Amino acid sequence: MRISFLIHNAYGIGGTVRATHNLAAGLSEQHEVEIVSVFRHREKPFLDRHPRVTLRHLVDTRTGTTGYEGDHPEHAIAAEDFPREDRRYHAYSMLTDRRLRAHLGASGADVVVATRPGLTHHLARQGAAGAVRVGQEHLGLDAHTPALRRRLRTVYPRLDALTTATEADARAHRGRLRLPGVHVAVLPNAVPAPAGPPADPAARRIVAAGRLVPVKRYELLIRAFARVHALHPEWSLDICGDGERRAALAELVDELGLTGHVRLRGAVNPMEEAWTGGSVAAVTSRWESFGMTVVEAMRCGVPVVAVDCPHGPREIITDGVDGLLVRSAGPDALAEALLSLVGDENLRHSMGRAAQANAARYSPAAVAERCSDLFTFLAARRGRSGAAARLRGSAHRARGAALSTVFALRDTGRAVGAALAPGGAT
Repeated sequence: MRISFLIHNAYGIGGTVRATHNLAAGLSEQHEVEIVSVFRHREKPFLDRHPRVTLRHLVDTRTGTTGYEGDHPEHAIAAEDFPREDRRYHAYSMLTDRRLRAHLGASGADVVVATRPGLTHHLARQGAAGAVRVGQEHLGLDAHTPALRRRLRTVYPRLDALTTATEADARAHRGRLRLPGVHVAVLPNAVPAPAGPPADPAARRIVAAGRLVPVKRYELLIRAFARVHALHPEWSLDICGDGERRAALAELVDELGLTGHVRLRGAVNPMEEAWTGGSVAAVTSRWESFGMTVVEAMRCGVPVVAVDCPHGPREIITDGVDGLLVRSAGPDALAEALLSLVGDENLRHSMGRAAQANAARYSPAAVAERCSDLFTFLAARRGRSGAAARLRGSAHRARGAALSTVFALRDTGRAVGAALAPGGAT
């Protein structure tokens, strides 16, 4: 099966980029996979590309190169196809509109997956030369403005499927967007296993990672760590990532007398080295669309202390088994949870091993198999017998037929449940 991922910028860094690279790598074990990046701003991707995954771009914005198109006349004219409500609208133009139309019209793929709302809007409206059309939601419905949600509701019914990273977000899309005929499925982000040994529970370091932006609430983490450090001065805190709050966080570190004990490390790649250098991970986000950092830490054998924010962490962490969920967002509650692990190496060891075992369900192979099953079902439902036949021969065609029955029954069950619930069917 030929699978094409459409992404804003595969050469950058972020959760969507990591998730797309990881899933593409897993799918490439059995399928022909490409990542099509709308923009290319650097020579090599920040993240390593799997050798079996093809990477190409539509618009070259590398300054100083012969292919540079940042000053193309059409790039100075506002986009008409890309929705204004998408927060990336300012980056798009008549040039990107034209390149996207041309790409979708001649993609040659059996399945096209768009990885952000504006690109899914393109895909839903314009189709993709007969391919199965899949929108992939990486942020979560509540992360979008009301205006963007209204826009998506008008075009998303043209999709074959929409995937979300969590079941909570899938419920939100089914219930609030009302997408008749669109298969809404949960497809969690894939995270590879670390190349080296797991983290040492004897390490005296807490690790956090993510963009330094308000929603991550690193001020909360630093204030909680101040309480931890007062009782355990041998412990340190590493925060990996860059962003607008870096200067303010550095000031807070200095104000609390934690200079030398809290490190703002900037962007780290690969993150595996940072995770395995600690023995406790911390997540303090106000909300998470999934929680890539939670799974990354767990795959390295590091238990995670996470504020119980909407969506991600509560679907990943088994509270008290492979990590801890903090019900209150105050520094004292967070500090108490951190201290329960900081003060007990045996607990760090047992939770770390459980975290590593439980997070195996997010391996690229496991998620790719789940994704492949979904695409097989969608291709069969759409009547693309040629695509289904190319999967794995006659045995896989039989599997595809069985999956069609399973997914159809699942959809029927949801439809009946929705019809019985207040408000009627979705």
